Amino acid sequence: MTATRPRAAPSFAARFGREPAVVAEAPGRVNLIGEHTDYSGGFVLPIAIPLRTRVELAPRGDARVRVASVDAGEPDLAEYVLGAEAVRRAWFDYVQGVTFALRAAGIAVGGFEARVSSAVPLGAGLSSSAALEVALLRALRAAFDLSIDDLAIARLGRAAENDFIGAPVGIMDQLASSIGDPSAALFVDTRSLAFERVPLPAGVELLVIDSGVAHDHAAGDYRTRRAEVERAAALLSVPTLRDVDESRLGDVARLPPPLDRRARHVVTENARVLAAVAAIRAGDVVELGRLFDRSHASMRYDFEVSVPAVDRIVELARAEPDVYGARLTGGGFGGAAVALARAGTARPVGRRIAALAGERARVLVPGALEGGGP
Repeated sequence: MTATRPRAAPSFAARFGREPAVVAEAPGRVNLIGEHTDYSGGFVLPIAIPLRTRVELAPRGDARVRVASVDAGEPDLAEYVLGAEAVRRAWFDYVQGVTFALRAAGIAVGGFEARVSSAVPLGAGLSSSAALEVALLRALRAAFDLSIDDLAIARLGRAAENDFIGAPVGIMDQLASSIGDPSAALFVDTRSLAFERVPLPAGVELLVIDSGVAHDHAAGDYRTRRAEVERAAALLSVPTLRDVDESRLGDVARLPPPLDRRARHVVTENARVLAAVAAIRAGDVVELGRLFDRSHASMRYDFEVSVPAVDRIVELARAEPDVYGARLTGGGFGGAAVALARAGTARPVGRRIAALAGERARVLVPGALEGGGP
């Protein structure tokens, strides 16, 4: 029997009867360390990945938006009118969120038609939503000659998620997608938004393996963790947990559970980001790997956002002699793990881990997804 090949998705011209006026892309990201610290004004260390989201777009002469997705499933074509955005719990809510955020910021755009394609997997903790928001904002900037810089794009993307989608995320994902690149990690102080590009030491490469368990940052678990962090800060009489350092871990330990564990994670994770940057600058990949391991333990036991499928990938990675350390990456409750591997070994190591981790596990980095990108 001959296998049926999947039908190719319609091109922009086939969908809309004309060619796109602009094309824009934005990358996903993997967070090396610094999880659940950004909404406390803390430190993060993401890096952009080669997997990207692409938006083809052409303006219309009215206020209607028509947007097609190659990857998101049904409905693969959605329509709405600018100013009448409404949450539908569907992929195109992120498009609606962007136009909602633009209007709230007093930035005028007209209607448009767009086609979205992406190699950034949904729900894997690699910021597929931020990649879509940034790629769309880049396309709208070009199509409507908007005076918004890359930092403004990141802020608008976060506003789309916070104020329209209802996901209480920080700004790390949008910053990494808007100003990051795969050549260096992005060390960000999310309070001031000051950032520095920090190249990884020679002799290492990153390995990212998706567990196959999808997450949703608009769902209740993520929201609960953020509320717990904010409650802990209030009990410690500080604006955010960024204002608490390790010298106050005794005070943290006196918080009622589980707030003591939640706060301990954020405080120690901020310290681990600073230590990781120091290790990178010193070329100390062994220490960097240890920090990955400690971060995962904190995410698993103090913040309680890991799941067995991700823990299994992390354990398998640590058993590999060419892996220095591994951890959950992203907000948790599913998603992917990132490992720091000796250069030249990540691909075969990743294949071995994925084969042992279960049929849903797959290697995402290094290299593109199986079957290629958009």
